[in-house]
Amino acid sequence: MREEDKKMYRASIKSIDTEEFLDMWFYRPLGFSCALFFRNRGVHPNVITIISIFLGIGAGVCFFQESLRWNILGVLLLMWANLYDSTDGQLARITGQKTRWGRILDGFAGDCWFFCIYFAIAARETFQPIPFAPEYNWGVIIWILVSFCGFWVHGSQCQLSDYYRNIHLYFTNEKNGNEFHNSIMEKNEYDNTSWRTTFFWKLFLRFYVAYVENQERMSPKFQKFIGTVYNKYGTDIPESLRKEFRKGSLPLMKYTNILTFNSRAITLCFALLIGQLWIYLIFELVVLMTLFLYMQYRHESLCDRLTKKIEEGYEFN
Repeated sequence: MREEDKKMYRASIKSIDTEEFLDMWFYRPLGFSCALFFRNRGVHPNVITIISIFLGIGAGVCFFQESLRWNILGVLLLMWANLYDSTDGQLARITGQKTRWGRILDGFAGDCWFFCIYFAIAARETFQPIPFAPEYNWGVIIWILVSFCGFWVHGSQCQLSDYYRNIHLYFTNEKNGNEFHNSIMEKNEYDNTSWRTTFFWKLFLRFYVAYVENQERMSPKFQKFIGTVYNKYGTDIPESLRKEFRKGSLPLMKYTNILTFNSRAITLCFALLIGQLWIYLIFELVVLMTLFLYMQYRHESLCDRLTKKIEEGYEFN
């Protein structure tokens, strides 16, 4: 790779701190090649995001089938969708086409994939026997379990992981942390946006305000910390405080990565290949929820400790 291409590749990645191993060695290099391909043809990043939605929906349709051949096709479509999820962001960064509309659409794409996947799991398992109690079928139980996993467990894990990554980027490099938002500013923009002239943008903002508010509800000690920081330093956060926050936040980035896509996709593929989709739901409920609670505890403890240091008069510089 030429030096110019290396610089462009580095510019296409948010931060090494927040990148996962599989992404760095597979999705990001391949996504960069795709980004260059689409850039040379004048394709907008949002178009790539929309294509990924259809690929993810296609994966869900394939997972409904009990045929191994269809399931393998679904896995390939899901990998393709995730590749394009990497591509759209990298394309946006190297072309300067980063927009909040694109960020919201990107999050919506992932929700579409997993809505279809959860629906396929529930529909496929409805008439299957319950493990360890083969005389009973899953029936309505699987729909309740899938709804709980999809709307609460999965949603909470991904929202907070995304929030923690953006917080980390904000404290590490404010330029890369420009996706760290607060609900007051988002609500103000929503209130000042017209339904008549910008209907779809206002609709997006309505959902996004709720999204950010939920992130803030799950991180009360961080909200107190950032309020304390702004009250004392404004937006000119001392470098020593940034470094200390990064030191505590960096070890938690591995958990934010585990709680997002790759670990879910690998477990889902394993469950499909052995024909036991309930394993994926148990993995999400037990393993990922345990990691989620531990990550939340560690992050809140970090924020509480730093808040107390500031309140006790410690001077960061």
